[in-house]
Amino acid sequence: MEKDLYSARILIVDDEESIRQTFEIFLSSEGYRHVKTVETFDEAVRELKSTSYDLIISDIVLIGPCGTDLLRKTRELGVMCPVVMITGFPNLESAAESVRHRAFDYISKPVNKETLLRFTRQALIHWYLENKAGRLQRENEKYRRHLEAIFQSVSDAIITVDSSMRIVQLNETAEQWFQETGTGGPPTLKNLPTELSFACIRDARKVLKDGKEVRKHLIEYHSSDDRTKLISLNASPLRGEDNEFQGAVIVARDLSNDEPDKVREVRDRFHGYVGASSVMQEVYKMIENIGKVDTAVLITGESGTGKELAAEALHAESSRRDKPLIKIDCVSATETLLESELFGHSKGSFTGADRDRPGRLLQADGGTLFLDEIGDISPRTQLLLLRFLQEKTFTPVGQDTPIQVDVRIIAATNVDFQEMVAQGKFREDLYYRLKVIEVRLPPLRERIDGIPLLATHFLTLFRKQLGKKIATISDQALECMARYSWPGNVRELRHVMERACVLCSGPVLLLKHLPEELQNPIPQETEAPVTVQQADPPRHSITLFSTNPHYQREDEKIIDALRQANGNKVKAAKILGVARSTLYRQMQRYQIEE
Repeated sequence: MEKDLYSARILIVDDEESIRQTFEIFLSSEGYRHVKTVETFDEAVRELKSTSYDLIISDIVLIGPCGTDLLRKTRELGVMCPVVMITGFPNLESAAESVRHRAFDYISKPVNKETLLRFTRQALIHWYLENKAGRLQRENEKYRRHLEAIFQSVSDAIITVDSSMRIVQLNETAEQWFQETGTGGPPTLKNLPTELSFACIRDARKVLKDGKEVRKHLIEYHSSDDRTKLISLNASPLRGEDNEFQGAVIVARDLSNDEPDKVREVRDRFHGYVGASSVMQEVYKMIENIGKVDTAVLITGESGTGKELAAEALHAESSRRDKPLIKIDCVSATETLLESELFGHSKGSFTGADRDRPGRLLQADGGTLFLDEIGDISPRTQLLLLRFLQEKTFTPVGQDTPIQVDVRIIAATNVDFQEMVAQGKFREDLYYRLKVIEVRLPPLRERIDGIPLLATHFLTLFRKQLGKKIATISDQALECMARYSWPGNVRELRHVMERACVLCSGPVLLLKHLPEELQNPIPQETEAPVTVQQADPPRHSITLFSTNPHYQREDEKIIDALRQANGNKVKAAKILGVARSTLYRQMQRYQIEE
């Protein structure tokens, strides 16, 4: 493999002669024997047409067409080798363009020898493994992590620490922060100003301990020139190629110079969403950013959190907004029917096929296809969908000629995909194809502070529909709703408010208008465990302890709803905020019997 790496053909494209010569010297001295340098877009295209290259290193800013134009041209010519883009001015648009056309990576200037050699080696190893082993999920996972990092890091200070809290890498902004402190020697988190140092150390330790992201919070500190600065901090786990935990990444932004209105800007409405909590602000921002990037998206979250709204928002934020958004509920169709729905069929292809029918993929050409509850599709449908994602073509049932379409796929699920993959119930390669970027929707219990706004929104909606004159909601009713765990999330809250508006005949919606399970929840600390026996022959028993209000599994939520409804399925479906037919399907799926 080492021999193959050093015999690789490398093309360097840069309009600055000094950079071309420096890169060529660095690579040649390391042992790479075939390094070619060119100055312009046209020279690079001529080289690519005449010679096969294993790696392209190109500046984004060139004389004439830019580096992203060259990247696009390489793909049009069928050149699929890795391309490393270099720029002195990082921005979201160029990063998104690079990822869209499958750039291997995106490096900011200045590029030192170690960085150039490291990325060259990584790109060639990736290319070698891709050709020899075909590990497509590595490429997709890398793009996903890369794009998320771009969203969080452009123009911010970035500090990377290892598992021992040692600083591994700083970007230019972070280096300037450490230089301002005037401390000598290798930088450590303790070198930062006291308040900022304490916050960074605390966040990094929490990430290293729990392996989870520490969400944005604001830190103020007094600088050496007696100014009070406001810093926004995020800390996230740092994982390697095989998802192994390697350390933490701290992203810090100086808000002191931002416009005051921009700092305080909080949205309480966004493409059908209602909510002003910090977690929903992050969801809005995520949807805005990735809506513009034409790639597959996986939306995850419990039932009733608004996954369909997220798909509609992503479509509205994309360049495909004027094209169709086609939706399919994967759980409501059999394997044969779903295949016909997706890919269409020809007349006479099966019993009852009395005419040609275009599939949803063809209907969505140029637009977006939303696959709701994707975790329920059969292995055969999984294979057909994977082939479409790889080739962008499909063959209708009963037809021999494939059809090519341009469709963006957005999928949604309320199940744990990683567990399904581990159990062999879902294809790993399809999982990575779908999960290029993930949007996680928080359950209502994680944003209880948003209940008053949501409740008022539904009150306005239903009093108009029902012709009521309800002016407001009592404090006691709002407090009752805030104490409830909401297993059915926003959908359940909507049903509760509709019921309350129907029952309310006065100007104020009162506590008595809320359902019994909200007014008098069973005390959690004294509650006995509920055991539900499985269908005969029994496989296992599921024991639910209600002392943990944060339900993680669908079967537990269904069991708890049935317990609250004393076995009444109509009432249980209302508690969960789902249709009764959906409840029956889920009970059958999880083999739940009373």
